[in-house]
Amino acid sequence: MKIDARGKQCPLPVIETKKALESAVPGEVIEVLVDNEIAVQNLSKMANHKGLESSFVKLAEREYQVCIKAAKAEDTASHVKAEKKEEEKTEGGTAQDLEKAEGSEETACYPDARKKGLVVVISSGEMGNGDDALGKLLMKGFLFALTQQDALPQTILFYNGGAKWTCEGSDALEDLKSMEAQGVEILTCGTCLNHYGLGDKLAVGGVTNMYEIAEKMTSAKLIVKP
Repeated sequence: MKIDARGKQCPLPVIETKKALESAVPGEVIEVLVDNEIAVQNLSKMANHKGLESSFVKLAEREYQVCIKAAKAEDTASHVKAEKKEEEKTEGGTAQDLEKAEGSEETACYPDARKKGLVVVISSGEMGNGDDALGKLLMKGFLFALTQQDALPQTILFYNGGAKWTCEGSDALEDLKSMEAQGVEILTCGTCLNHYGLGDKLAVGGVTNMYEIAEKMTSAKLIVKP
């Protein structure tokens, strides 16, 4: 199956490909044409998240072909089982598991400080309305204050003007990298990076799309938006 997603804005390439995979014959290869690297990254991330084989080639200056192989029934079952097992490890385990973990040299020295289900959304370069310089100072202070909380967020989403905080030159990079090192997922909207001419300036975290942003926000237990 072939999908021509050239000229289509995020998250359409991901959504169309996801629908095609749901109706594809097991083992069928979905070929998607896109016109930017961000779309390639988004499609590759989606495939990886689903445990699917994927590859891409650059056909021309602004033309890429991404190939994703639809899962076979047994592959899907295995992936679901693996995800469930991983969730069980995260949520808890047996007494034997705890004993093994405590006796292992590889046991983490510090407990996971993230609060599951807590998503922080940064959609602007400033915090509040009134004075932009003050707003920027407040947002910088807020991002630092996050690093000092007993419970860190599980995910921080950056979009629109907020995308600038994760790029080169940002005053908050040290704080964001500190949280990322502790397991906090930091994601920045790829469309926003391109809009502000920052596609190659991302300095912390990964690139995401509006489909994943919507997914993270709708499944969150608590959303904090300063």
